Amino acid sequence: MYRQGLGDCFLISLPRTDGSTRPYYVMIDCGVVLGTPDPTPKMTAVVENIAAVTGGQVDLLLATHEHWDHLSGFVQATDTFDKKLKVHEVWLGWTEDPKDALTKKLKSEKNKALAALRLGLGRMQLAGDSEGATELGGILEFFGAAKAASTSDALENVRKMTPKLRYCLPSDAPVELPGVAARLYVLGPPHDEQKLRKINPSARAKETYGLALDSFQMYMDGAGTAFEAEDAGRPFDRQYEIPFRAAAEMDFFKQQYWTAEDGDQWRRIDTEWLAGSTELALQLDSLTNNTSLVLAIELPNDDVLLFAADAQVGNWLSWQDLKWTVGNKTVTGPDLLGRAIFYKVGHHGSHNATLKEKGLQEMKRMRVAMIPVDHEMAVKKRWGKMPLDELVKALGEVNASGEKRTVLRVDQPMPATSERVIEDKLFFEVSF
Repeated sequence: MYRQGLGDCFLISLPRTDGSTRPYYVMIDCGVVLGTPDPTPKMTAVVENIAAVTGGQVDLLLATHEHWDHLSGFVQATDTFDKKLKVHEVWLGWTEDPKDALTKKLKSEKNKALAALRLGLGRMQLAGDSEGATELGGILEFFGAAKAASTSDALENVRKMTPKLRYCLPSDAPVELPGVAARLYVLGPPHDEQKLRKINPSARAKETYGLALDSFQMYMDGAGTAFEAEDAGRPFDRQYEIPFRAAAEMDFFKQQYWTAEDGDQWRRIDTEWLAGSTELALQLDSLTNNTSLVLAIELPNDDVLLFAADAQVGNWLSWQDLKWTVGNKTVTGPDLLGRAIFYKVGHHGSHNATLKEKGLQEMKRMRVAMIPVDHEMAVKKRWGKMPLDELVKALGEVNASGEKRTVLRVDQPMPATSERVIEDKLFFEVSF
């Protein structure tokens, strides 16, 4: 687990069984959240280290989902990727497959929402709504810096790394790696729109969906219409409009609208028409998390390594129904969870990215959890409960064998542990 900040980048080394001394290397994601100081040098250092460790060759690269904190390095460290690192195979979720009908629907909806929200952000800034603009802007940062590079640019760079590109579905058969005693299972994302849209736990058995079509349509029918070229509902032609900031300096408006009496401030409705922007942005963010490509690596002794990316509730629940036939036995999603000794904690330890009963409580053999989190940066981003204290406590409890689990965090030094862990300024390394 690399320690570049609030973001994800993992390197897995799997020993060969064919006599080769060179391990099979799997790399998962490469990014850090927007706003991190000196992101390009940090991500370049990470990729330089990967190139050195792997001898310049990554056998398999996974880009789990379209968020900047998982993909930025594919833009920020392009020179190192181009000159020092060869990627043999790339896996993406089916949600990036341009030929998939549901992918097309989700991408179209996302692109329309992003365009409207970015225009809404501009309107908030012009109106002087700094608090609303900060909150909305912080969420939109997950999709990259629109004026410089975006998550789409990063994914395009990933696609260009190799002609051997696969779009993964949970229904795919497990992959047995050549010359490696390991089997790879794709658990998510589910090819099910309803499960993708379930981003939070149910309250009183009521389903909660992310970016539901009705909420998206309500926003576009309301505030969204004001972003279009033609808006029949505008009271005056655009040539007669006065921007808020300009009006605030004009004597007439100072006297009639902006008064010195604080008691009149409640009357103002400057940006109330944009009130749904933040809620829509949160739903869009969570839906993208729920499209995460989730990987389980089964080792020769039946132990499992679980990499959940940022999967949220619907993605997790879908694993309960997964089933594969391997040889003369049946392997299920709950079975893989029950054999997991390692867990890459979902979404930096947030509240809705690790299920309890059908998640952590099923991982009875779990020994090590890694949380790629920087709490100080999370607080700056107004995500004060990242990671969630209750989750961190539960992760560190004893497993079914009575052993206390080891929890490694990017932002904290290595705790006392009986596991084989190497601590470096740039990474934590655990060996099983």
